[in-house]
Amino acid sequence: MIAVTRRNGTCFALNPDLIERVEATPDTVITLVGGTRYVVTESVEQVVAEVRDFRAAVISAADFVQHSPSQRATLHAVPDSDV
Repeated sequence: MIAVTRRNGTCFALNPDLIERVEATPDTVITLVGGTRYVVTESVEQVVAEVRDFRAAVISAADFVQHSPSQRATLHAVPDSDV
């Protein structure tokens, strides 16, 4: 989730997978795939950076889980019958 701020100052979290487009009109408007629109105080560049950082964190976490020591030991264990 990414955090954005409405023009009235309230902050809310938004699922970046649902964002269809972000545009400056001149206010920043985020349109979701279902048609819901949010006017936020962040710039288009800030929203794009938040989405990029969110996706990078997801990839990093997946890589960490995939290569954690406990998983490596389980994945590379050789059954006794193969020794």
